[in-house]
Amino acid sequence: MRDTLPLLEKIHFPAIRRAALETLQVNVGYRCNQSCFHCHVNAGPNRTEEMTGDVADLVLEFLRRRKIATLDITGGAPELTRHFRKLVREAGKLGAKVMDRCNLTILAQPGQEDLAEFLASERVEVVASMPCYLESNVDRQRGKGVFDGSIRGLKRLNAVGYGRDPKLVLHLVYNPQGPALPPAQASLEVDYRRVLGEQYGIVFNKLFVLANMPIQRFGTTLVKTGEFDAYLRLLQDAHHDANLDGVMCRNLISVDWRGYVYDCDFNQMLGLPMTLGNRARVHLADLLNDSIEGNPIRVAGHCYGCTAGQGSSCGGALKEAAE
Repeated sequence: MRDTLPLLEKIHFPAIRRAALETLQVNVGYRCNQSCFHCHVNAGPNRTEEMTGDVADLVLEFLRRRKIATLDITGGAPELTRHFRKLVREAGKLGAKVMDRCNLTILAQPGQEDLAEFLASERVEVVASMPCYLESNVDRQRGKGVFDGSIRGLKRLNAVGYGRDPKLVLHLVYNPQGPALPPAQASLEVDYRRVLGEQYGIVFNKLFVLANMPIQRFGTTLVKTGEFDAYLRLLQDAHHDANLDGVMCRNLISVDWRGYVYDCDFNQMLGLPMTLGNRARVHLADLLNDSIEGNPIRVAGHCYGCTAGQGSSCGGALKEAAE
């Protein structure tokens, strides 16, 4: 599933360096109740990788010692990991904002019946995958029945106050269906509010639009269908230098389930670890006391997915976010 790495490493991308660290993004495991076509993690029900208690404790110690503002928890379906709720509770006690990258259908899984209430009680910011407001498009990308399950999950979150209570933030995430740039975030958000509100009574805070990265399942499919080069040209032709200042990797580090550090989640999935000095591989334990501000960020061709058009980050479009 790393078929695209040799191709991406041949593509030049402008050099960028780190700013102050604000967000610790932690991938707690690759197990998921879904297997989505666009998934850059290649997550699924048969994945067994999962963060141990020792690494979870290290994450919390890093938050405490470095006074990190935001813990961004992702997966897989992060809620399936044994230490997910511990991370949420303890990070909140440390004063960090906690974000959960939620696929919505997890809310109906056995053992997760109280998940919505738990997230609300801890005031976790939920960032939920919802790649379209049309059932046919969602089920084509994520599997039959996923749209219906996602709608039920959104209603469950709304019922406990998400999207209504200012303290309970619910954002949705859109991905294109194929090798195309996402539409303008602001106008698409209007459509999401109209359709989801009128047809299902659903409310949310913001819509984030993300470009599909040419890695893992999606990248491999592009290679097999002969569309890889055209998609990379599309991203490169739409690149804007102005987006370089806002890319997420400048203020974020990505940590895998074993505690190893990467400049971003996409690099993690490509097996491109952060480099620091003479160290070819960095563990979170190595950064408890060392600043990485000014450190060069490891880049390759896939990085154009973050700088093309309106830009793309974990927080959605860069240009509209700046506005």
